[in-house]
Amino acid sequence: METRPASKAGSWYKKTPADLVKDLDKYLAKVPETVDGSSLPIPGARIIIAPHAGYDYSGETAAWAYSCLDLSKAKRVFILGPSHTYGLSGCAVTTFSNYATPFGDFVVDRDTIARVKEAGEMQDAPPRYDVAEHSLEMHLPYLYKRCEQTFESPEEFPKVVPIIVGSTGRAAEKDIGRLLLSYLKDEENAFIISSDFCHWGTRFDYAVYTPEGDIGRLSSLYDHSPKPSGPPIYETIRLVDEAAMEAVNSGSHDAFVDNLRLTGNTVCGRHPIGVAMAALELYAKELDDENKSRFKVVKYARSSEVIWPDDSSVSYVSAYAVL
Repeated sequence: METRPASKAGSWYKKTPADLVKDLDKYLAKVPETVDGSSLPIPGARIIIAPHAGYDYSGETAAWAYSCLDLSKAKRVFILGPSHTYGLSGCAVTTFSNYATPFGDFVVDRDTIARVKEAGEMQDAPPRYDVAEHSLEMHLPYLYKRCEQTFESPEEFPKVVPIIVGSTGRAAEKDIGRLLLSYLKDEENAFIISSDFCHWGTRFDYAVYTPEGDIGRLSSLYDHSPKPSGPPIYETIRLVDEAAMEAVNSGSHDAFVDNLRLTGNTVCGRHPIGVAMAALELYAKELDDENKSRFKVVKYARSSEVIWPDDSSVSYVSAYAVL
């Protein structure tokens, strides 16, 4: 198959274009006209972090990132997401030539894929796992919508460069970030970093709690545990997420990695974020401008506010960086 189908259409988001655009317009309309004192899109904001859950859960949060995204000069868009479908060490690139959406297809930049694959010694993503993976697909309808707002016709739309980032250590993230640095510096490239944040609950093997508000002293709850008598569980979730967001805002790749090691926060896209932060940190040293090449979190939400130990929630974050 040359075209990857929109496998989540009709389940994770609406399948018919009319219904889908109605949802996207609804979410985008809730974003303020200005963010961080800037009109939208934010000039030079060529990289975002956005969630990848079903739109009923994360669509409103994702709208903030996509409203900030500046595609005005984009010729290609890198989409980096984690693997939920198979065990992967390092990175894998798509073998497809097109990615379908209910609105129309995106063309994959096969030339850039080939160069990145060779330079980073990346694998080919097995097509069946590529089709099953949602972390890349969930961004395509939003990206198509923003391209329609930016360009006069689909023929002018940027090509896409889908990359699945698997299990990578600190050093490997820095290496991949260094590889992507030249692309990051090129104003014809934009980047989407796909990640949800805390997955809380025993079904995620992460049910931490701190009555003292100290993320360095987290204990574990179980389905049969009594309801905590202290602050509600969702306050602990907020604390671990805020610590992760502060690390993202810090611009330090090491600070982000260290934070997740401290809390164990189940940020599913921690490796794509780590790669992006490593690249941004290198670029920041060249720019010597604290207002550029550093993520700024603009929206945070949770799927529910957990009170009982047998409940669960997933957190969503949107962020951007000006390059």
